[in-house]
Amino acid sequence: MKPVDLKDTDPDFKDLVAEKIGLEVIKPCYTCGSCTGACPVRGVVEDFDPRRMIHMIVLGMKKELLSSDLIWFCCFCNSCYEVCPQGIRFSRVAKELQNMAVEEGYVKDDFLKGMEEINGHLQDLCRRTMFKKVEKGFWGPHKMSCWQKITKDK
Repeated sequence: MKPVDLKDTDPDFKDLVAEKIGLEVIKPCYTCGSCTGACPVRGVVEDFDPRRMIHMIVLGMKKELLSSDLIWFCCFCNSCYEVCPQGIRFSRVAKELQNMAVEEGYVKDDFLKGMEEINGHLQDLCRRTMFKKVEKGFWGPHKMSCWQKITKDK
């Protein structure tokens, strides 16, 4: 990662993200890396690093983050939330970053169309992650859309 030039940062970015999510979920993160270690996407996309993205939010690296394709690779499985000692749900952060990127014009329509194909793979990864959790004895509430799709009417 190249050095951060403070002139290129937005010091209010972390507050804006936290406000849009409805909680102060960014501020308590002390970048321990548990989220990155538990992330199934990280095993497939080496550059995908939730800890780094949260650190970029805290540093105010709005332009660099919202223009990155990496914010689109979260599969929303919440594995990060289950291991986070601070209770940060990165999936909510990722979804808000995606919304902000679209609203603020960082994303082109052709990129979103290209992501449609990848989304199927991400949802499959999410389902496989949930199945692994169930095999290991995780029987908590399954509110993820990918899980409900598979277990509906069962």
